[in-house]
Amino acid sequence: MLPLESLNGLVTFVTTARSGSFTEAADALGISRSAVGKAIARLETRLGVRLFHRTTRQQSLTDAGQAYYDRCVRALTELYDAEAELDSGRRSPQGRLRVSAPLVFGRHCVAPVLRDLAAQHPQLQIDISFNDRVVDLIEEGYDLGIRIGGAIEPSFVAVRLASNRRVVCASPEYLHRNGMPKTLDDLAQHNCLAFNLQGGQQRGWYFQQNGKPVIVKVQGNLDCNDGELLHRWAGEGLGLAWRSTWEIQAQLASGELVTVLDDYALPHYDIMAVYPQQRHLPAKTRFFIDYLKEVYAQPDYWNRAAAKP
Repeated sequence: MLPLESLNGLVTFVTTARSGSFTEAADALGISRSAVGKAIARLETRLGVRLFHRTTRQQSLTDAGQAYYDRCVRALTELYDAEAELDSGRRSPQGRLRVSAPLVFGRHCVAPVLRDLAAQHPQLQIDISFNDRVVDLIEEGYDLGIRIGGAIEPSFVAVRLASNRRVVCASPEYLHRNGMPKTLDDLAQHNCLAFNLQGGQQRGWYFQQNGKPVIVKVQGNLDCNDGELLHRWAGEGLGLAWRSTWEIQAQLASGELVTVLDDYALPHYDIMAVYPQQRHLPAKTRFFIDYLKEVYAQPDYWNRAAAKP
């Protein structure tokens, strides 16, 4: 670990290199010219190299000095950024935050949160977009995306906001008329309702069989791009639907829907906050993620959220 004197010497060195003058560096740092000269001399002695070419009026960096300067700037920038991040974390979050979220999830589970968040933190400007396509966060300039299951790009970080599973569900009336599917092969005998904005998942449902993920191609006479309409159709007895547990909790609790093929359900299809990898996550982004996690961890939250019109 560098002693404090050495750290001060780095600041003096960087300031001198930027100004090109001991006198200007002294003025910027509020110390004497001789103090600057002594600090540079001590640093050169400790390193065993000459950092500056000295003339009467000006100092310029040697090759070794330039290489050392570049490293020092990066190190000091890290320190200043860390202090700024800690300081911003102590204050109310502020600035513009662009967020993307799935349509139905956004309406039920993000929009209500934003009401309270905006009232409590008026300096935080949230720009949110609800849609069901896979958004390119970097290309479209988003700070954060909310995703439900699916693969995450290697250059992104995913933080779990809440647990979730994907299950096959239907109304008791539909199952009474058409029978209960007991194996994945039985799906071929059923009308399967499809969500048509899932790319390759449009007519393919994901399961787990013998410890491995599998995709089962399904058939049916209805598809749509509205998740709420899809599980409404399921409740009306029009077919089987493959839905997230968060959005059908109320229907499951009331008995309007029941799940089938539970032994084949994927163990996790979690709700995640996703953002591009970066050296320092902005405080506003970290705050928003932590806020959502706290809200979603409340007892009975998902039953209440799914029941909202």
